[in-house]
Amino acid sequence: MNGILIIDKPAGWTSHDVVAKLRGIMRERRIGHGGTLDPMATGVLPVFVGQATKAVEFAENAVKRYTAGLRLGVTTDTQDTTGTVLDERPVSIESSELLQVLERFKGRVLQTPPMYSAIKVNGERLYKIARRGGSVERPPREIDIFSLDLLGREGDDYILDITCSKGTYVRTLCHDIGSALGCGGAMSSLRRTEAGSFTLRDAVTLEAVQRSRDAGSIDDLLLPVDALFKDVPKIYLSDSDERLIRNGRSIPCPGQAAGRYRVYSQNCGFLLLGAVSDGELSSVKNFFSNQ
Repeated sequence: MNGILIIDKPAGWTSHDVVAKLRGIMRERRIGHGGTLDPMATGVLPVFVGQATKAVEFAENAVKRYTAGLRLGVTTDTQDTTGTVLDERPVSIESSELLQVLERFKGRVLQTPPMYSAIKVNGERLYKIARRGGSVERPPREIDIFSLDLLGREGDDYILDITCSKGTYVRTLCHDIGSALGCGGAMSSLRRTEAGSFTLRDAVTLEAVQRSRDAGSIDDLLLPVDALFKDVPKIYLSDSDERLIRNGRSIPCPGQAAGRYRVYSQNCGFLLLGAVSDGELSSVKNFFSNQ
């Protein structure tokens, strides 16, 4: 069993919980996910099965899009509303003020990772230190906020639409926006709507996976691994060039523009993600079977 499942992760589950559940449903040990979601978050979680697990690294690096709730006037230890409230104050912020502050967070910015995160410092996860009441210095990291828009308001929460790079903590973004406004802020909800080329339209629930398994049609839910690279152009190889590249050789591609390509055999089987440089094609990651 090989391919990609796009799961609509339910609230209250960790990404690892989802993987463990799918291992049981699908009776397959080789399963991994492409991009961790916090337990309170829902939405697009790409899951890779069998041979497709080789592609996890490419999903982790993909651009992500979220719909997030921002609750102003609240500061918590986890930077979201599941944490312990550290400070709470009345808010008298106009939407125009919030829009002005949002502009400051667009583009390439520095973000200090939260203590409640899985980042390791001196070999220990930050969240384990935080649970003991500790805190350590965390150097800020560069992230990219490609878009940051205010969609409206629902009750006490402002709803944000965010497109960002790998490594962005949306709850930290909410915290930092609240700090910039001088009233504090915390993330009240989070739904991932896109991960790379995958969207909520591609997503299925865990219950749907179980029903498909019971009906013997689970393969119908699996996307081919090359779906991850659907925006990358294709190259088809001759039989002789395929033999060379399967043996780890680069092959000449005169006149081919430099860049990455999906590489296929003559019978349209997906072989690998390749890169052309100086007129030669070499493998970035192989997905063919050696059998």
